[in-house]
Amino acid sequence: MTTNEMIEKYKDWVFKCSAYHMALALIGFDKQTIAPTAGEDYRDERAAFLSGELFSIETDPQMMEIMKTLKEDDSIDPDIKKAAQLYYDDMLKTVCIPKDEFVSWQKLTNESFNNWRRAKEADDYSIFEPYLKKVIEGSKKLYEYRGKDMPIYDQMLDDFEPGMNREKYDAFFNALKERLVPLIKKVTSAQKIDDSFLYKKCDIDSQKRFMDHLLEYLGYDKSWGYQNESEHPFTDWVCENDCRTTTKYLEDNMISAVFSTIHECGHAWYEHNIDPKYDGMILSNGVSSGMHESQSRLCENYLGRTRAFWEKNYDKLKECFPQLLENASLDDFIKAVNVSVPSLVRTEADELTYPMHILIRYEIEKGLFDGTISTEGLDKTWADKYEEYLGIRPDCARDGILQDVHWSDASFGYFPTYALGSAFAAQFMDAMRKDIDVDSYLRDGRYVEIEGWLRDHIHKYGCRYNADEIMIKATGKPFDVNYYLDYLEDKYTRLYNL
Repeated sequence: MTTNEMIEKYKDWVFKCSAYHMALALIGFDKQTIAPTAGEDYRDERAAFLSGELFSIETDPQMMEIMKTLKEDDSIDPDIKKAAQLYYDDMLKTVCIPKDEFVSWQKLTNESFNNWRRAKEADDYSIFEPYLKKVIEGSKKLYEYRGKDMPIYDQMLDDFEPGMNREKYDAFFNALKERLVPLIKKVTSAQKIDDSFLYKKCDIDSQKRFMDHLLEYLGYDKSWGYQNESEHPFTDWVCENDCRTTTKYLEDNMISAVFSTIHECGHAWYEHNIDPKYDGMILSNGVSSGMHESQSRLCENYLGRTRAFWEKNYDKLKECFPQLLENASLDDFIKAVNVSVPSLVRTEADELTYPMHILIRYEIEKGLFDGTISTEGLDKTWADKYEEYLGIRPDCARDGILQDVHWSDASFGYFPTYALGSAFAAQFMDAMRKDIDVDSYLRDGRYVEIEGWLRDHIHKYGCRYNADEIMIKATGKPFDVNYYLDYLEDKYTRLYNL
Protein backbone atom coordinates (compact mmCIF):
# COMPACT_ATOMS: atom_id res chain seq x y z
CA MET A 1 0.00 0.00 0.00
CA THR A 2 1.39 3.41 -0.98
CA THR A 3 1.64 6.30 1.46
CA ASN A 4 -1.18 8.14 -0.32
CA GLU A 5 -3.40 5.08 -0.10
CA MET A 6 -2.68 4.78 3.61
CA ILE A 7 -3.54 8.44 4.14
CA GLU A 8 -6.85 8.00 2.31
CA LYS A 9 -7.69 5.01 4.48
CA TYR A 10 -6.66 7.03 7.51
CA LYS A 11 -9.02 9.88 6.56
CA ASP A 12 -11.95 7.51 5.95
CA TRP A 13 -11.26 5.83 9.29
CA VAL A 14 -11.12 9.16 11.14
CA PHE A 15 -14.45 10.20 9.64
CA LYS A 16 -16.13 6.93 10.63
CA CYS A 17 -14.77 7.13 14.19
CA SER A 18 -15.91 10.73 14.55
CA ALA A 19 -19.45 9.74 13.54
CA TYR A 20 -19.62 7.14 16.31
CA HIS A 21 -18.08 9.53 18.83
CA MET A 22 -20.67 12.16 17.89
CA ALA A 23 -23.56 9.74 18.38
CA LEU A 24 -22.23 8.58 21.75
CA ALA A 25 -21.57 12.16 22.89
CA LEU A 26 -25.15 13.19 22.09
CA ILE A 27 -26.56 10.11 23.83
CA GLY A 28 -24.38 10.87 26.85
CA PHE A 29 -25.43 14.53 26.98
CA ASP A 30 -29.10 13.61 26.80
CA LYS A 31 -28.61 10.98 29.50
CA GLN A 32 -27.49 13.61 32.00
CA THR A 33 -29.98 16.29 30.98
CA ILE A 34 -33.33 15.60 29.32
CA ALA A 35 -33.61 11.87 28.61
CA PRO A 36 -36.52 10.19 30.47
CA THR A 37 -35.19 7.85 33.15
CA ALA A 38 -37.74 5.16 32.28
CA GLY A 39 -35.94 4.59 28.99
CA GLU A 40 -32.43 4.35 30.43
CA ASP A 41 -32.09 0.55 30.13
CA TYR A 42 -33.05 0.62 26.44
CA ARG A 43 -30.70 3.50 25.69
CA ASP A 44 -27.82 2.13 27.74
CA GLU A 45 -27.99 -1.24 25.99
CA ARG A 46 -27.74 0.38 22.57
CA ALA A 47 -25.11 2.89 23.64
CA ALA A 48 -22.99 -0.03 24.84
CA PHE A 49 -23.50 -1.72 21.46
CA LEU A 50 -22.34 1.42 19.63
CA SER A 51 -19.31 1.59 21.93
CA GLY A 52 -18.52 -2.00 21.02
CA GLU A 53 -18.75 -1.27 17.30
CA LEU A 54 -16.49 1.75 17.75
CA PHE A 55 -14.10 -0.43 19.74
CA SER A 56 -13.82 -2.80 16.75
CA ILE A 57 -13.19 0.07 14.36
CA GLU A 58 -10.60 1.73 16.59
CA THR A 59 -8.66 -1.50 17.15
CA ASP A 60 -8.76 -2.72 13.54
CA PRO A 61 -5.43 -4.55 12.89
CA GLN A 62 -4.95 -3.00 9.46
CA MET A 63 -5.47 0.50 10.84
CA MET A 64 -3.01 -0.21 13.63
CA GLU A 65 -0.39 -1.09 11.04
CA ILE A 66 -1.21 2.04 9.06
CA MET A 67 -0.90 4.22 12.18
CA LYS A 68 2.35 2.51 13.10
CA THR A 69 3.74 3.34 9.66
CA LEU A 70 2.42 6.90 9.42
CA LYS A 71 3.70 7.92 12.85
CA GLU A 72 7.25 7.18 11.68
CA ASP A 73 6.93 8.82 8.23
CA ASP A 74 8.65 12.22 8.17
CA SER A 75 7.53 12.87 4.59
CA ILE A 76 3.83 13.29 5.40
CA ASP A 77 1.86 16.22 6.81
CA PRO A 78 3.19 16.78 10.37
CA ASP A 79 -0.38 17.02 11.69
CA ILE A 80 -1.23 13.56 10.33
CA LYS A 81 2.03 12.19 11.70
CA LYS A 82 1.27 13.58 15.17
CA ALA A 83 -2.33 12.32 15.05
CA ALA A 84 -1.16 8.86 13.97
CA GLN A 85 1.15 8.73 17.01
CA LEU A 86 -1.70 9.63 19.37
CA TYR A 87 -4.11 7.19 17.73
CA TYR A 88 -1.54 4.41 17.90
CA ASP A 89 -0.87 5.07 21.58
CA ASP A 90 -4.60 4.87 22.31
CA MET A 91 -4.93 1.69 20.25
CA LEU A 92 -2.25 -0.01 22.32
CA LYS A 93 -4.24 0.79 25.48
CA THR A 94 -7.46 -0.78 24.19
CA VAL A 95 -6.60 -3.53 21.69
CA CYS A 96 -5.55 -5.82 24.56
CA ILE A 97 -9.08 -5.79 26.03
CA PRO A 98 -11.55 -8.48 24.86
CA LYS A 99 -14.45 -6.79 23.06
CA ASP A 100 -17.15 -8.52 25.10
CA GLU A 101 -15.55 -7.29 28.31
CA PHE A 102 -15.32 -3.78 26.90
CA VAL A 103 -19.04 -3.78 26.05
CA SER A 104 -19.89 -5.16 29.50
CA TRP A 105 -17.77 -2.39 30.98
CA GLN A 106 -19.76 0.26 29.11
CA LYS A 107 -22.98 -1.23 30.48
CA LEU A 108 -21.56 -1.23 34.00
CA THR A 109 -20.55 2.43 33.93
CA ASN A 110 -23.99 3.38 32.61
CA GLU A 111 -25.63 1.42 35.44
CA SER A 112 -23.20 2.97 37.90
CA PHE A 113 -24.14 6.50 36.82
CA ASN A 114 -27.85 5.69 37.05
CA ASN A 115 -27.44 4.38 40.59
CA TRP A 116 -25.18 7.25 41.64
CA ARG A 117 -27.97 9.61 40.60
CA ARG A 118 -30.55 7.56 42.51
CA ALA A 119 -28.30 7.40 45.56
CA LYS A 120 -27.76 11.15 45.55
CA GLU A 121 -31.49 11.82 45.24
CA ALA A 122 -32.17 9.43 48.13
CA ASP A 123 -29.14 10.64 50.13
CA ASP A 124 -28.14 7.00 50.57
CA TYR A 125 -24.55 5.88 49.87
CA SER A 126 -25.53 2.20 50.24
CA ILE A 127 -27.36 2.38 46.89
CA PHE A 128 -24.18 3.42 45.07
CA GLU A 129 -21.55 1.49 47.04
CA PRO A 130 -21.97 -1.91 45.25
CA TYR A 131 -21.59 -0.21 41.88
CA LEU A 132 -18.56 1.79 42.97
CA LYS A 133 -16.95 -1.44 44.13
CA LYS A 134 -17.68 -3.09 40.76
CA VAL A 135 -16.34 -0.08 38.86
CA ILE A 136 -13.09 -0.11 40.85
CA GLU A 137 -12.59 -3.85 40.33
CA GLY A 138 -13.49 -3.51 36.65
CA SER A 139 -11.03 -0.64 36.24
CA LYS A 140 -8.24 -2.72 37.75
CA LYS A 141 -8.97 -5.59 35.37
CA LEU A 142 -8.97 -3.38 32.27
CA TYR A 143 -5.67 -1.78 33.24
CA GLU A 144 -4.13 -5.17 33.99
CA TYR A 145 -4.75 -6.13 30.36
CA ARG A 146 -2.25 -3.45 29.33
CA GLY A 147 0.51 -5.44 31.01
CA LYS A 148 2.45 -2.32 31.95
CA ASP A 149 5.11 -2.43 34.65
CA MET A 150 3.52 0.56 36.36
CA PRO A 151 1.06 0.77 39.27
CA ILE A 152 -2.52 1.03 38.04
CA TYR A 153 -3.25 4.37 39.69
CA ASP A 154 -0.11 5.86 38.11
CA GLN A 155 -1.44 4.74 34.72
CA MET A 156 -4.77 6.41 35.47
CA LEU A 157 -3.07 9.66 36.43
CA ASP A 158 -1.02 9.52 33.24
CA ASP A 159 -4.12 8.94 31.10
CA PHE A 160 -5.67 12.21 32.25
CA GLU A 161 -2.42 14.18 32.51
CA PRO A 162 0.35 12.61 30.41
CA GLY A 163 3.61 12.47 32.32
CA MET A 164 2.07 12.74 35.78
CA ASN A 165 2.21 10.04 38.47
CA ARG A 166 1.86 9.73 42.25
CA GLU A 167 5.42 10.87 42.90
CA LYS A 168 4.92 14.09 40.94
CA TYR A 169 1.46 14.75 42.34
CA ASP A 170 2.70 14.08 45.88
CA ALA A 171 5.38 16.73 45.37
CA PHE A 172 2.81 19.12 43.89
CA PHE A 173 0.35 18.70 46.77
CA ASN A 174 3.13 18.93 49.35
CA ALA A 175 4.11 22.29 47.87
CA LEU A 176 0.49 23.42 48.16
CA LYS A 177 0.15 22.23 51.75
CA GLU A 178 3.39 23.89 52.82
CA ARG A 179 2.21 27.37 51.90
CA LEU A 180 -1.58 27.12 51.87
CA VAL A 181 -2.30 25.37 55.18
CA PRO A 182 -0.74 28.22 57.23
CA LEU A 183 -2.55 30.75 55.04
CA ILE A 184 -5.89 28.99 55.54
CA LYS A 185 -5.33 29.10 59.32
CA LYS A 186 -4.60 32.85 59.18
CA VAL A 187 -7.69 33.54 57.09
CA THR A 188 -9.88 31.38 59.34
CA SER A 189 -8.83 33.39 62.39
CA ALA A 190 -9.15 36.77 60.63
CA GLN A 191 -12.18 39.06 60.80
CA LYS A 192 -15.09 37.46 58.96
CA ILE A 193 -16.52 38.88 55.74
CA ASP A 194 -20.31 38.86 55.48
CA ASP A 195 -21.54 36.85 52.51
CA SER A 196 -24.88 35.78 54.02
CA PHE A 197 -26.87 37.98 51.64
CA LEU A 198 -25.88 35.68 48.76
CA TYR A 199 -27.61 32.68 50.28
CA LYS A 200 -31.23 33.73 50.48
CA LYS A 201 -34.03 32.21 48.47
CA CYS A 202 -34.36 33.46 44.90
CA ASP A 203 -36.50 32.03 42.13
CA ILE A 204 -35.03 29.92 39.36
CA ASP A 205 -36.61 31.99 36.56
CA SER A 206 -34.67 35.07 37.69
CA GLN A 207 -31.49 33.00 37.77
CA LYS A 208 -32.12 31.82 34.21
CA ARG A 209 -32.72 35.39 33.10
CA PHE A 210 -29.36 36.46 34.48
CA MET A 211 -27.67 33.41 32.98
CA ASP A 212 -28.91 34.45 29.52
CA HIS A 213 -27.22 37.81 30.05
CA LEU A 214 -24.06 36.18 31.39
CA LEU A 215 -23.76 33.78 28.45
CA GLU A 216 -24.10 36.70 26.06
CA TYR A 217 -21.40 38.63 27.94
CA LEU A 218 -19.13 35.57 27.79
CA GLY A 219 -19.58 35.43 24.02
CA TYR A 220 -21.18 32.00 24.25
CA ASP A 221 -22.92 32.29 20.90
CA LYS A 222 -26.09 30.21 20.47
CA SER A 223 -24.99 29.34 16.95
CA TRP A 224 -22.30 27.07 18.41
CA GLY A 225 -23.03 26.84 22.14
CA TYR A 226 -25.97 25.49 24.13
CA GLN A 227 -26.70 25.35 27.86
CA ASN A 228 -28.98 22.98 29.79
CA GLU A 229 -29.31 21.77 33.39
CA SER A 230 -27.92 18.65 35.06
CA GLU A 231 -27.33 17.23 38.53
CA HIS A 232 -23.60 17.88 38.11
CA PRO A 233 -22.48 20.68 35.74
CA PHE A 234 -20.38 19.51 32.80
CA THR A 235 -19.36 20.30 29.22
CA ASP A 236 -19.51 18.09 26.15
CA TRP A 237 -18.90 18.70 22.47
CA VAL A 238 -19.04 16.98 19.10
CA CYS A 239 -17.05 19.55 17.12
CA GLU A 240 -15.82 23.13 17.36
CA ASN A 241 -19.27 24.45 16.43
CA ASP A 242 -21.35 22.20 18.69
CA CYS A 243 -20.37 22.73 22.33
CA ARG A 244 -22.82 21.96 25.13
CA THR A 245 -22.66 23.03 28.75
CA THR A 246 -24.87 22.56 31.78
CA THR A 247 -25.35 24.30 35.08
CA LYS A 248 -27.33 23.58 38.23
CA TYR A 249 -29.78 26.00 39.83
CA LEU A 250 -30.24 26.16 43.61
CA GLU A 251 -32.99 28.30 45.13
CA ASP A 252 -30.89 29.28 48.14
CA ASN A 253 -27.58 29.76 46.31
CA MET A 254 -27.89 31.63 43.04
CA ILE A 255 -24.15 32.30 42.92
CA SER A 256 -23.50 28.57 42.45
CA ALA A 257 -25.12 28.60 39.00
CA VAL A 258 -23.28 31.81 38.10
CA PHE A 259 -19.82 30.38 38.67
CA SER A 260 -20.70 26.95 37.29
CA THR A 261 -21.81 28.68 34.10
CA ILE A 262 -18.59 30.69 33.84
CA HIS A 263 -16.52 27.56 34.60
CA GLU A 264 -18.19 25.43 31.93
CA CYS A 265 -17.96 28.24 29.37
CA GLY A 266 -14.19 28.09 29.85
CA HIS A 267 -14.27 24.45 28.76
CA ALA A 268 -16.56 25.24 25.82
CA TRP A 269 -14.41 28.12 24.57
CA TYR A 270 -11.37 25.84 24.62
CA GLU A 271 -13.05 23.33 22.32
CA HIS A 272 -14.59 26.01 20.11
CA ASN A 273 -11.25 27.73 19.59
CA ILE A 274 -9.27 24.66 18.48
CA ASP A 275 -8.09 25.02 14.89
CA PRO A 276 -11.00 23.82 12.69
CA LYS A 277 -8.60 21.91 10.44
CA TYR A 278 -8.40 19.35 13.26
CA ASP A 279 -12.18 18.80 13.45
CA GLY A 280 -13.02 15.13 13.82
CA MET A 281 -9.40 14.18 14.46
CA ILE A 282 -7.82 13.25 17.77
CA LEU A 283 -5.98 16.59 17.58
CA SER A 284 -9.30 18.40 18.04
CA ASN A 285 -9.36 17.74 21.79
CA GLY A 286 -7.85 19.66 24.67
CA VAL A 287 -4.32 18.41 25.23
CA SER A 288 -4.88 17.19 28.79
CA SER A 289 -7.41 17.33 31.60
CA GLY A 290 -5.19 19.71 33.55
CA MET A 291 -4.99 22.05 30.58
CA HIS A 292 -8.76 21.87 30.13
CA GLU A 293 -9.36 22.63 33.79
CA SER A 294 -6.90 25.51 33.59
CA GLN A 295 -9.20 27.19 31.09
CA SER A 296 -12.38 26.65 33.10
CA ARG A 297 -10.75 27.64 36.39
CA LEU A 298 -9.14 30.68 34.75
CA CYS A 299 -12.53 31.91 33.54
CA GLU A 300 -14.34 31.08 36.78
CA ASN A 301 -11.82 32.51 39.24
CA TYR A 302 -9.08 34.58 37.65
CA LEU A 303 -11.64 36.49 35.56
CA GLY A 304 -15.08 35.80 37.04
CA ARG A 305 -14.29 36.83 40.61
CA THR A 306 -12.58 40.10 39.72
CA ARG A 307 -13.95 43.57 40.28
CA ALA A 308 -13.53 44.42 36.59
CA PHE A 309 -15.76 41.50 35.58
CA TRP A 310 -18.56 42.64 37.86
CA GLU A 311 -18.26 46.33 37.07
CA LYS A 312 -19.90 45.35 33.78
CA ASN A 313 -22.34 42.76 35.17
CA TYR A 314 -23.38 43.77 38.69
CA ASP A 315 -26.16 46.15 37.66
CA LYS A 316 -27.80 43.35 35.68
CA LEU A 317 -27.41 40.99 38.62
CA LYS A 318 -29.12 43.54 40.91
CA GLU A 319 -31.87 43.99 38.34
CA CYS A 320 -32.54 40.23 38.42
CA PHE A 321 -32.29 39.95 42.23
CA PRO A 322 -33.33 43.36 43.62
CA GLN A 323 -34.37 42.17 47.08
CA LEU A 324 -31.33 39.96 47.49
CA LEU A 325 -28.82 42.68 46.63
CA GLU A 326 -30.64 45.92 47.48
CA ASN A 327 -28.29 46.73 50.37
CA ALA A 328 -25.12 45.24 48.88
CA SER A 329 -22.65 47.53 47.15
CA LEU A 330 -20.32 46.30 44.43
CA ASP A 331 -17.51 46.22 47.01
CA ASP A 332 -19.68 44.12 49.34
CA PHE A 333 -20.43 41.71 46.52
CA ILE A 334 -16.80 41.36 45.39
CA LYS A 335 -15.70 40.57 48.93
CA ALA A 336 -18.56 38.09 49.35
CA VAL A 337 -17.79 36.07 46.21
CA ASN A 338 -14.15 35.82 47.28
CA VAL A 339 -14.75 34.81 50.90
CA SER A 340 -12.68 31.88 52.10
CA VAL A 341 -14.41 29.54 54.53
CA PRO A 342 -14.19 25.74 54.76
CA SER A 343 -17.15 24.18 52.98
CA LEU A 344 -18.41 20.69 52.17
CA VAL A 345 -19.11 20.88 48.44
CA ARG A 346 -16.16 21.05 46.06
CA THR A 347 -17.93 22.92 43.25
CA GLU A 348 -18.88 25.70 45.67
CA ALA A 349 -15.50 25.94 47.41
CA ASP A 350 -13.47 29.14 47.45
CA GLU A 351 -10.12 29.36 45.69
CA LEU A 352 -8.03 29.00 48.84
CA THR A 353 -9.64 25.88 50.31
CA TYR A 354 -10.42 24.28 46.94
CA PRO A 355 -7.07 22.44 46.69
CA MET A 356 -7.85 20.71 49.99
CA HIS A 357 -11.03 19.28 48.45
CA ILE A 358 -8.90 17.85 45.64
CA LEU A 359 -6.23 16.56 48.01
CA ILE A 360 -8.90 14.63 49.94
CA ARG A 361 -10.12 12.93 46.76
CA TYR A 362 -6.57 12.23 45.62
CA GLU A 363 -5.68 10.55 48.90
CA ILE A 364 -8.86 8.46 48.81
CA GLU A 365 -8.22 7.36 45.23
CA LYS A 366 -4.68 6.33 46.10
CA GLY A 367 -6.06 4.26 48.96
CA LEU A 368 -8.78 2.65 46.85
CA PHE A 369 -6.16 1.39 44.40
CA ASP A 370 -3.41 0.39 46.82
CA GLY A 371 -5.87 -1.52 49.00
CA THR A 372 -5.64 0.63 52.13
CA ILE A 373 -9.16 2.05 51.69
CA SER A 374 -12.37 0.11 51.00
CA THR A 375 -15.65 1.19 49.43
CA GLU A 376 -17.37 -0.16 52.55
CA GLY A 377 -17.48 2.66 55.04
CA LEU A 378 -16.04 5.07 52.48
CA ASP A 379 -18.62 7.67 53.46
CA LYS A 380 -17.07 7.72 56.95
CA THR A 381 -13.52 7.81 55.53
CA TRP A 382 -14.60 10.78 53.43
CA ALA A 383 -16.03 12.58 56.46
CA ASP A 384 -12.88 11.88 58.48
CA LYS A 385 -10.72 13.39 55.72
CA TYR A 386 -12.87 16.53 55.65
CA GLU A 387 -12.54 16.88 59.39
CA GLU A 388 -8.77 16.41 59.16
CA TYR A 389 -8.15 18.93 56.37
CA LEU A 390 -11.00 21.43 56.68
CA GLY A 391 -12.33 20.95 60.21
CA ILE A 392 -15.87 20.13 59.09
CA ARG A 393 -17.93 16.95 58.59
CA PRO A 394 -20.80 16.34 56.18
CA ASP A 395 -24.05 15.36 57.87
CA CYS A 396 -25.44 13.75 54.73
CA ALA A 397 -24.03 11.66 51.88
CA ARG A 398 -25.40 14.09 49.29
CA ASP A 399 -22.94 16.75 50.47
CA GLY A 400 -20.24 14.17 51.13
CA ILE A 401 -19.27 11.03 49.26
CA LEU A 402 -22.08 11.36 46.67
CA GLN A 403 -21.52 14.97 45.61
CA ASP A 404 -19.35 14.24 42.55
CA VAL A 405 -20.25 12.21 39.47
CA HIS A 406 -16.68 11.24 38.54
CA TRP A 407 -16.31 7.87 40.25
CA SER A 408 -19.59 6.61 38.79
CA ASP A 409 -18.00 6.49 35.32
CA ALA A 410 -14.54 5.41 36.52
CA SER A 411 -12.83 8.78 36.10
CA PHE A 412 -10.21 7.83 38.68
CA GLY A 413 -7.19 10.08 38.35
CA TYR A 414 -9.15 13.06 37.05
CA PHE A 415 -9.60 14.96 40.31
CA PRO A 416 -5.93 15.98 40.72
CA THR A 417 -6.11 17.80 37.38
CA TYR A 418 -8.48 20.36 38.93
CA ALA A 419 -5.76 21.54 41.30
CA LEU A 420 -3.08 21.28 38.63
CA GLY A 421 -5.29 23.22 36.22
CA SER A 422 -5.82 25.96 38.80
CA ALA A 423 -2.05 26.26 39.09
CA PHE A 424 -1.57 26.27 35.29
CA ALA A 425 -4.13 29.08 35.08
CA ALA A 426 -2.11 31.36 37.38
CA GLN A 427 0.87 31.21 35.05
CA PHE A 428 -1.28 31.76 31.96
CA MET A 429 -2.97 34.71 33.65
CA ASP A 430 0.37 36.29 34.50
CA ALA A 431 1.47 36.05 30.87
CA MET A 432 -1.85 37.32 29.50
CA ARG A 433 -1.86 40.38 31.76
CA LYS A 434 1.58 41.30 30.41
CA ASP A 435 0.25 41.20 26.84
CA ILE A 436 -3.23 42.73 27.05
CA ASP A 437 -5.28 44.98 29.35
CA VAL A 438 -7.51 42.25 30.74
CA ASP A 439 -9.43 44.47 33.15
CA SER A 440 -10.31 47.02 30.47
CA TYR A 441 -11.70 44.29 28.24
CA LEU A 442 -13.77 42.92 31.14
CA ARG A 443 -15.14 46.36 32.02
CA ASP A 444 -15.96 47.15 28.40
CA GLY A 445 -17.75 43.87 27.75
CA ARG A 446 -15.10 42.74 25.27
CA TYR A 447 -14.68 39.26 26.69
CA VAL A 448 -14.05 37.79 23.24
CA GLU A 449 -10.76 39.72 23.13
CA ILE A 450 -9.59 37.74 26.15
CA GLU A 451 -10.70 34.52 24.51
CA GLY A 452 -8.76 35.64 21.46
CA TRP A 453 -5.54 35.67 23.49
CA LEU A 454 -6.33 32.25 24.94
CA ARG A 455 -7.13 30.96 21.46
CA ASP A 456 -3.87 32.19 19.95
CA HIS A 457 -1.66 31.02 22.82
CA ILE A 458 -3.37 27.82 24.03
CA HIS A 459 -6.64 26.69 22.47
CA LYS A 460 -5.87 26.57 18.77
CA TYR A 461 -3.22 23.90 19.17
CA GLY A 462 -5.58 21.22 20.48
CA CYS A 463 -3.43 18.11 20.96
CA ARG A 464 -0.85 19.17 18.38
CA TYR A 465 1.63 19.91 21.17
CA ASN A 466 1.82 18.49 24.68
CA ALA A 467 0.97 20.46 27.83
CA ASP A 468 4.59 21.31 28.64
CA GLU A 469 5.15 22.66 25.12
CA ILE A 470 1.98 24.76 25.22
CA MET A 471 2.92 26.20 28.61
CA ILE A 472 6.26 27.37 27.21
CA LYS A 473 4.65 28.70 24.01
CA ALA A 474 2.12 30.70 26.03
CA THR A 475 4.26 31.94 28.92
CA GLY A 476 7.86 31.52 27.79
CA LYS A 477 8.62 29.34 30.83
CA PRO A 478 8.08 25.79 32.09
CA PHE A 479 5.29 25.30 34.62
CA ASP A 480 6.08 26.80 38.03
CA VAL A 481 3.65 26.19 40.91
CA ASN A 482 4.84 29.37 42.64
CA TYR A 483 2.76 31.52 40.27
CA TYR A 484 -0.30 29.88 41.82
CA LEU A 485 0.90 30.05 45.41
CA ASP A 486 1.99 33.69 45.06
CA TYR A 487 -1.39 34.57 43.54
CA LEU A 488 -3.33 33.01 46.42
CA GLU A 489 -1.10 34.52 49.10
CA ASP A 490 -1.35 37.98 47.57
CA LYS A 491 -5.11 37.79 47.01
CA TYR A 492 -6.10 36.58 50.45
CA THR A 493 -3.54 38.68 52.31
CA ARG A 494 -5.09 41.78 50.74
CA LEU A 495 -8.69 40.62 51.09
CA TYR A 496 -8.34 39.84 54.80
CA ASN A 497 -5.76 42.53 55.65
CA LEU A 498 -3.37 39.91 57.04
